[in-house]
Amino acid sequence: MDSKVTTLDGKSEGSIVLPDSIFGLEPRSDILQRMVRWQLAKRQAGTHKTKTRGEIAMTTKKFGNQKGGGRARHGARSAPQFRGGGKAFGPVVRSHAHGLPKKVRSLALKLALSDKAKADKIVVLSSATVEEAKTKALAAQFSKLGLANALIVDGTAVDENFSKAARNIINVDVLPVQGINVYDIMRRDTLVLTKAAVEALTERFK
Repeated sequence: MDSKVTTLDGKSEGSIVLPDSIFGLEPRSDILQRMVRWQLAKRQAGTHKTKTRGEIAMTTKKFGNQKGGGRARHGARSAPQFRGGGKAFGPVVRSHAHGLPKKVRSLALKLALSDKAKADKIVVLSSATVEEAKTKALAAQFSKLGLANALIVDGTAVDENFSKAARNIINVDVLPVQGINVYDIMRRDTLVLTKAAVEALTERFK
């Protein structure tokens, strides 16, 4: 499919071919859901922790008689049913990551790109560079292009001035093409690709 190429100033610069093998697939919500779940689970810290009864420093002196008292035969105050005791089956430090085949991950990225293309939510820029790192000026250019909520993906290296200028613009993310991922694509309304990013993606999935 063909897509118009524009500049940051809104001027037309011809068109570019978006390969159907990457941008023309029929979206599948089940694959996208699996990928987003995999990404969020992988980045979850998993540092939550509660103390078990073996980690609680409390008396182990037996209180009450073994028999005849009409009560249970408790021998430690660190048991979960007592105030200050250890937590029964509480959370422990662990990794939340789970496996997902590489082919599924690759397919999910193509499906995410295809989903944006089908919804006509892809904008192709000739380049993402600015002379000065001025947030106000860049925000005005984004406003002309109608980019209020967007993920901007550049080539192998992001222009430093552009990155600094975009840093404080709310709901705008900037990534190099190596960092493109399904979660960031889906969480933003518009996907903005530079020509360098399109070429890199085409080469990646060749």
